This record gives sequence, C-alpha cells and structure tokens, in this order.
Amino acid sequence: DPASGEELGRVSDCGAAEARAAVRAAHEAGAAWGRLPAKERSARLRRWYELMMENKEELARIITAENGKPLKEAQGEIVYSASFLEWFAEEARRIYGDVIPASAKDRRVLVLKQPVGVAAIITPWNFPSAMITRKVGAALAAGCTVVVKPAEDTPLSALALGELANQAGIPAGVYNVVPCSRQQTAAVGEVLCTDPLVSKISFTGSTATGKILLKHAAGTVKRVSMELGGHAPFIVFDSANVDWAVAGALASKYRNSGQTCVCTNRFLVQKGIHDEFVEKFAKAIEKELHVGNGFDAKTTQGPLINEKAVEKVEKHIKDAVSQGASIVTGGKRHSLGKNFFEPTLLTNVTTKMLCTQEETFGPLAPVIRFETEAEAVAIANAANVGLAGYFYSQDPAQIWRVAEQLEVGMVGVNEGIISSAECPFGGVKESGLGREGSKYGIDEYLEIKYVCFGGL
Repeated sequence: DPASGEELGRVSDCGAAEARAAVRAAHEAGAAWGRLPAKERSARLRRWYELMMENKEELARIITAENGKPLKEAQGEIVYSASFLEWFAEEARRIYGDVIPASAKDRRVLVLKQPVGVAAIITPWNFPSAMITRKVGAALAAGCTVVVKPAEDTPLSALALGELANQAGIPAGVYNVVPCSRQQTAAVGEVLCTDPLVSKISFTGSTATGKILLKHAAGTVKRVSMELGGHAPFIVFDSANVDWAVAGALASKYRNSGQTCVCTNRFLVQKGIHDEFVEKFAKAIEKELHVGNGFDAKTTQGPLINEKAVEKVEKHIKDAVSQGASIVTGGKRHSLGKNFFEPTLLTNVTTKMLCTQEETFGPLAPVIRFETEAEAVAIANAANVGLAGYFYSQDPAQIWRVAEQLEVGMVGVNEGIISSAECPFGGVKESGLGREGSKYGIDEYLEIKYVCFGGL
C-alpha cells in the first residue's frame, strides 16, 4: 500500500518460464476463440462488462489499496475500464471486410480481416484496470488471445479482472496474467517480445522502456502498439474564460496526484491574464485539493506510487527554484509523510528548467508566461513527444489554428478531461504508435487478407 507501506497480499512472482507457458496457453486457446462467431465473443465480453459493474465497489477498493488513488477516482476508473469491454463487445460484430471490383472478368476480389494471434499486453500502475481493458477488450473482440503482464506495483487489479473473465465464460487460456517483481520484469518482457508465438505487442509506459521493447520486437517483426510518455502543454490565451481554464487546469493536472500520461506538465499563460490565472489557480488548489489516504472520503490527492516518484518531484522543484522560479503554494512533502506530497504551483518558470523538459508525473504545476500565439505553439511543439495538449480560448479562428498546429495526438479545447471509450487514444512523435479505444482500436489486432478468386 503506497499510503501506509503495509503489505496487502502476495501473488506469484513469475519468470521467463511462466511467461513462455502463458504464451503457449494463449496460442493453444487461440484457434477455438478466433473461430467463435463474433456474436458469441460479443456476448461474453458484454457479460464481463456487466460483472465489472456489479463488482465496481470491490474493484475500486483494490485499486485504491494497491495504487493509492482516492476511492472516488478509483470508482471512476472502474466505470471507465468497464466501458471498453462494453464498447468492444459491440465492435466485435462490426469487423467488416470488402469486395473490390476486379480488373478482369473472371476474377472476384475480397478483403478479409482476421485476428493477428497472441497479443502480449504490458500495462502500467497508474490505471491498473483501464489500461488492461482498453487493450484486452479490442484484442478479444478481434478474436485474439492475450498474455497480460501488469505493473509490479499493481498486480491485484489484473488478477481480479481474470476472476471476472472466468465468471463471464471467457475460456481458459484466452486471458492470461503473468505478475512479476521488478527483478523479473526484464526477463518476462523479453520473452513476451521475442517469443515467435506472440504476434502483437501492446505497451503503455515510458518512452525509454518502449524503445527497448521495440528493439526486441524487431527480431521477429511483430505488430506493435505503443502508448508512451507525454509532456502535455496547457495553453491559456488572453481570450480564455479564466474560471473555466482554472477548473480545467485543476482537473487535468492533479487527477491521480498528477500521475497520468495525459496530465498537464507545462502551463503556458498569456501575459494579459497571467496574474489573474495564477491567483485563481492557487486559491483553487488550496481550497479544493485535500491530501490524504485514498479511503478517506475527503481526499482528492492520494500518495505518489513510491519514494522514487516523490524524489523526482523534489528534484524538479529544487532545479526550478535554483534557476529563479517562485513557489506560490506547496513545494514540499506533506506532513502525512511516506509518499505524500503537497500540490505545488510554480511561477517565473522558463523552458530551461527540468520541469518543462521532462515529464514530472507528480503534483507539480509550472507556469510559463508568454506573449504571442506563435510563441506558445513553438514552446508546446518543442518537445520530442506529443500525446495530449490542452488550450483555452474563445476566439474561433484561434481555436482552429492552434488545434491544427499542436503536434499531439489528442487536443482538449476548453476541456481538461478528454478520454473516453469512443475516442481514439494515442500520440505522435515519441509518444507512440497506433491508437486505442474507438472504432480504430480494434484494427490494431486485425490482419488484412486479400483473396483473389480466379477462373470464374
């Protein structure tokens, strides 16, 4: 438990041998699952969704216990997580092929879509349920089987999903979980990325780890989906409704104590409304955010996942202050101790500071003052990653210009929370490859086969 340091329970510490066994189990189950009528796969995914909703309180408590996020947020994650099973249960029956007009009279040309095979699913700790279902829902709907390697910090959510999958009638071998310690992670990851029976890898995590997995996958030319690091800009233009912007900033930055891949990492505020925004943002932080154990009903900010995460926040603040940044509120570990940190707001921030060059993944909001739209866009696009970006403006022409110019995969315009099952989730540049969720998400698990009938 990141809030108390207490042991919650024990799970198997799998290694390379168990990972290979799981891959073979998935491979052996694949033919029967792939041949099931789409309607049947849909019904079982739908039942899995229903069981998640029936057990959402228990599932949320598991998340709060192993991840630390406030219970209300954990409940929200379970509803979000279940929505992907619901969505892909429906998409399973909409995997359409094509009939193409042939170039010769005696031919007919068809296009079929078929499951790629076994998919290795490697997920992070910050959304221990939703990052699984967003991938697994699409894979199972397409007719694939999966081997899930959950983060070493949060294996319980993956195992709980497995229990409900069993109850929903998902056959043995279709959904496999390989929990492992940090010491075993590299070996298990290598097996999942190199075993010739694995056809597809879907990973959510850091860009650095993603690059390692891509190198492993290259050996057998596997299909890959990568949802990697972000460095989200949040731009507030002079034309913005400042109160809306403050509300959006609070939601985007401090959800899960700043530990989401689409959390704002850099605030860019135009000079005309800079001081008003900072003043209102500071007041909102002090009034609305409450640090505490996730099981406390008043808590909005739980602990960070571990000591290393706290140290990174401290490092970014120390670096910024040493270069002239000012702490408006927060700035230190919370009196609760352990992994708790005060929600922090910095001003007088420059692009030379670490907090504007690296993803903090913690409750730190650095504010950069800018003068022109072109300057803001240039700062936002200077990063080598591009997952999400946000901006607030009430100028229609500016909205079109900036939405098109931001080099990110997802843009929130006057909105700080943008994720949903219906929408394509993913980034550009070093933020990844492919998309999850939406009608596009299932294509990541399908091969296109061209069939030419001759002699007609």
